[in-house]
Amino acid sequence: MPVKVYYNSACPVCNAGIKDQRQRMAQCGIDDVEWVDVHGSPGAASETGHSLEQVRERLHIKDGNGKLHIGLDAFIHLWQKTPQQRWLARLLQLPVIGSLAHHTYNGFARLLYRWNRVLKHW
Repeated sequence: MPVKVYYNSACPVCNAGIKDQRQRMAQCGIDDVEWVDVHGSPGAASETGHSLEQVRERLHIKDGNGKLHIGLDAFIHLWQKTPQQRWLARLLQLPVIGSLAHHTYNGFARLLYRWNRVLKHW
């Protein structure tokens, strides 16, 4: 089963990040990832067991075993698959750094979500 990445293309910041990650992975020959845009296919969010709004706020990934990764953990999962980014995945899994990174990601995601709602991107 391929990795499924659930992202929101209506968010310009999120969309740019996903485009960059897709390009990095493609350059490495990684092609076992299915990219699911919940803006274009809102019903797909239900595959995660979370609401569309939750998926819009934070990146969601189902790995090859069906395990769900959310937020920074989702990015870490992608970075572990990408040779040039494995160092970043390892760094963000260190206890103190990882904890700070999770809080930072969650705060930024919350603000970005609100900003997108105010601008009526969806």
